[in-house]
Amino acid sequence: MSSTLLEDLTAVSYPTIGHFLEDGFVSPTIQSLLANVKIAGPAVTVRIADHDAIAMNRALLALQPGDVLVVDMCGDHQHAPVGAVTAAAALAQGAAAVVVDGVATDVLELRQTGLPVFARGTSCLTTKRLYGTGSAVNVPVLVGGVEVNPGDLVLGDDNGLIVLAPEAARDILGKALASDAAEPAILARIASGEPLQSILAG
Repeated sequence: MSSTLLEDLTAVSYPTIGHFLEDGFVSPTIQSLLANVKIAGPAVTVRIADHDAIAMNRALLALQPGDVLVVDMCGDHQHAPVGAVTAAAALAQGAAAVVVDGVATDVLELRQTGLPVFARGTSCLTTKRLYGTGSAVNVPVLVGGVEVNPGDLVLGDDNGLIVLAPEAARDILGKALASDAAEPAILARIASGEPLQSILAG
């Protein structure tokens, strides 16, 4: 993964990407539990079946610095696979963030770690050490209505999450940067009192 591509992507206002694409936008029900976050990194995926906590441990061991751990809970929005210990382990591995299509726990401790965690909410009910057979690491998963493949780029901020294949990210980067560069002039024209007709009709 090109570090330059990731650096360039973090320079983009992520909502700008929404001007150009329709696909890859994770359900807005999955939001950051921290404020003022902005992340970009390749996905390490895990599918957790039957609230099996062992699968999360395997996924944590697969993380490399800068990775985003993406967790498919197979529709389970009751059991939290991420808490204080999981976040500490992810940080120790150098993770950029954790994304859960489900809930998290230990929210105060999570916020103290500073690790961005995106989830549907919080719960006191957690996964268990069950050694189930339906879970898997680094397989295609479905998170917030979006298929995420290992190595896909996960972009996230306080507005939400976007998942893009690296090629798609490269294709959209120039357009997004150009759009962001043009926006201050448009805002300045509005602030100056220029008639909106001349600004919005162009």
